[in-house]
Amino acid sequence: MRFLPVSLTTILVELADLDETLALFASLQATPVDGIEEMVPAARTLMIRFRSDKVSSAELAAQISIRDLSAKIAPSEHLVEIPVRYDGEDLNDVAELTGLSVEEVIRCHTESEFTVAFCGFAPGFGYLVGGDPALHVPRRKSPRTRIPVGSVALAGAFSGVYPQASPGGWQIIGTTPVKMWDIDRDPGALFQPGYRVRFFDMETSGKTISIPEPPPRAERSIAAEAPQFKVLAAPMPAVFQDLGRFGQTGQGVSASGALDRGAFLAANRVVGNPTNTPALELTLGGFSFESNVRAVIGIAGAPCPVTVRDAAGRSQDFQAYQPISLEPGDVVTVGHPKKGMRAYLSVRGGFAVAPVLGSAATDTLAVVGPEPVVAGSVLVLKNDKAGLTSVSTDEIPAFDPPSAADAVTLDVVLGPRTDWFTQEGIETLTSQLWQVTPQSSRVGIRLAGDVPLERKDSAELPSEGTATGAIQVPHSGQPVLFLADHPLTGGYPVIGAVAEYHLDLAGQIPINAKIRFRPIGPFADIAATR
Repeated sequence: MRFLPVSLTTILVELADLDETLALFASLQATPVDGIEEMVPAARTLMIRFRSDKVSSAELAAQISIRDLSAKIAPSEHLVEIPVRYDGEDLNDVAELTGLSVEEVIRCHTESEFTVAFCGFAPGFGYLVGGDPALHVPRRKSPRTRIPVGSVALAGAFSGVYPQASPGGWQIIGTTPVKMWDIDRDPGALFQPGYRVRFFDMETSGKTISIPEPPPRAERSIAAEAPQFKVLAAPMPAVFQDLGRFGQTGQGVSASGALDRGAFLAANRVVGNPTNTPALELTLGGFSFESNVRAVIGIAGAPCPVTVRDAAGRSQDFQAYQPISLEPGDVVTVGHPKKGMRAYLSVRGGFAVAPVLGSAATDTLAVVGPEPVVAGSVLVLKNDKAGLTSVSTDEIPAFDPPSAADAVTLDVVLGPRTDWFTQEGIETLTSQLWQVTPQSSRVGIRLAGDVPLERKDSAELPSEGTATGAIQVPHSGQPVLFLADHPLTGGYPVIGAVAEYHLDLAGQIPINAKIRFRPIGPFADIAATR
C-alpha cells in the first residue's frame, strides 16, 4: 500500500488493483477504525476522510497497513438487466480501437456479466467491471461537453451508464431508456456496489421491455394564510443549504452544503436557530421578497446591504450580522455586495423545506436536493420553536471577504498526485497568480494562468475519489479548484488541496480576483506510525 495526503483530514490509499481496493473497503466496513467518517473506493485507491481529533493520518496508515487484502468479495445474488439500443456515436471508433467488427463489439458487451465495483462521478453512475478484456479502450482524447442521459459507454476496463446529461470522456456505444437514478426510488441508484449487471440488445434479443412509469409527484399547495416569503427577484437562483449530505457515497452522492460554513452558522446564530437549520445561499445579492407574517431574519457572509420597505412605503437600511424584525407586508431587498460572493439568509424558526437523502443541501451538479429558488417562488416558514435560543447581536465576520481586485492567498496541502507534475509545474502552481474565470460555480473555481501546469507525461489516471478543495488539473494545465458540489470521483490528477480552514474563504472569492497558492509543507508519502 501507498498512503498519500489529500488534505488535513483526508488520505488516499493506493493499492495494486481493484480487488485489493474492494477487499480493504470491505475490511474497514466490517471492522472500522475509530475516527473514519467516510470512504470512497475507486479503481485502485480508497479515499478516507477522518476526524483528526480521533486519529492522525500516520496512525490511520499504520492501522490500515496490517489489513488482510487477500479476501475476495462474494458476488451478489442481485442481477440487473439493462436493455440497450447499440447506436452510440463512438461504436465504430471502439470497433477500430479493439480490432473487432461492430457486431463483435455488441456481442462481447452483451455476453459479459459485469459487477458494480463502486459508484462515483454522478449519483447513480456505477463503474462496472468484469467485461470482456477485448473491450478495454481508452477514454476519448477530447472529452465531450455533454453526453446524453442513458448513454452506455466504455473507458479502460470499465463499462457504465450515464444517469444524467453531463460532460464526459467515455466512449459511447449505445443508449438505454432505463432510469439509472431516481430520487423517488429506494435506493435512488439502480446500480449498487456488488450488484451483477447484464446488457441485452433491444433490437435482436426478442425480450419484452417494460419501463415502469414513476409515480406522479403530488403538487404542493400553499395556503394564502400560511406564513411565507414570496420571492420578488432572484437574479441568480438562490439555493437551500445546510452543513451537507453525508453517508451517501455508495450511491455516488457527495456532501454538497454551504460554501461558507462559518457564515451559514453565523446566520443561524443571529436568529437563534439550531446549528444546522437550512438557510438560503444568495449569490451576488439582488434578492428580494415580501413577508406576509411577523418574522426575524438574519444575513451573514458577503456584506450585502439590506433594505426593508414597510406597507406604508417607508424604508430602513440594515447591515449583515444583526437580527432584523419584519412585519406583514414588509419587502426585503438584499443588495449587491462589494466584496465576497455569497450571503446566507436565515429566518427564526426555519424554512419549511423537505430534506432529500437526509439533508436540505442543494447539489447543483448532481441535481439532488430542494429546487432552486427563483422569482415567484413561495418560501413557507416553519416557525418551529424547538431548540430556539436568544438572537445574537454580537456576531462579526470570520474574515474580510475579498473583492474582485484582490489577490487571495490560500494554504495548500500538496498531494495526492503532485509527483505527476514536473518540478517546474509545481513551482508554477505556487509562484504565479491564478485568475478566477466567469466559468466558476458551486462545482468549482475555474482558474486561468499565464503558464499552464506542466505534467511529466500524458498518462491516464484511473478514476479516484476527490475532496472539496482539490486542485484538479485537466490536460489544458489550467486548474480547477473543487468546491462543495464537485463530482465524487475524477479522472485527472490532483496536484494539491486547499486546507480545510481556508475553504470558507475560497467560497467567497469573486470572479476576476486572483489566487496565490501557498504550500504548508513539501509533498511526501504518509509514513505509517504505530
